[in-house]
Amino acid sequence: MPILFSAQQIKRIYGIHRNTLLLWEKQGLIKPIRTPGGRRRYLRDEIERLLGLNKSGQSSRITILYARVSTRKQEPYLRNQVARLESYAREKGWRYEVITDIASGLNENRRGLRRLLNRIRKGEVDRIVVEYPDRLARFGLGYLKSYFEAFGVELVIINGEYESQDRVKELVQDLIAIVSSFATRIYGSRRSERSNADNDTG
Repeated sequence: MPILFSAQQIKRIYGIHRNTLLLWEKQGLIKPIRTPGGRRRYLRDEIERLLGLNKSGQSSRITILYARVSTRKQEPYLRNQVARLESYAREKGWRYEVITDIASGLNENRRGLRRLLNRIRKGEVDRIVVEYPDRLARFGLGYLKSYFEAFGVELVIINGEYESQDRVKELVQDLIAIVSSFATRIYGSRRSERSNADNDTG
């Protein structure tokens, strides 16, 4: 096989779209070589490293099982969630690791989520498995899926939208947090306006 590939060859051999190559280049993950005519050529070793392929052509990337609950009171549910995910992965014969978070689904700065995204960026992840869509994010799941797809990562959601009692309570807590946050901002803004008005009339 040739050492250098064109974007068209990479798409045919590995199924990686040109837009993904440009994204990897922008992120500094790959550095294409320019032909005398200015065309991009990509090193096979760099592409296969990002795809997690070893020398035998088999994937060395792993499956990440991601589980989340909002509070420490829900840790028993978190353990059960992980157990169900592990059972599912073992049935599929996947090599996996577990990443967990105890944080609101509205929190975009979760430690586990950051670790997950970093592993994806390094080309170490083959697929992500969650029990329900909201375990990954309450809102903006589409943006995360687009990010995953850009790195050739599959998102597997075991169950649909069924709402257990614990998950309904968790959703209510998240909604209360949103309302409280907006109320605090509005109250602070109005108090600042009244303070400025009092100063102007003083």
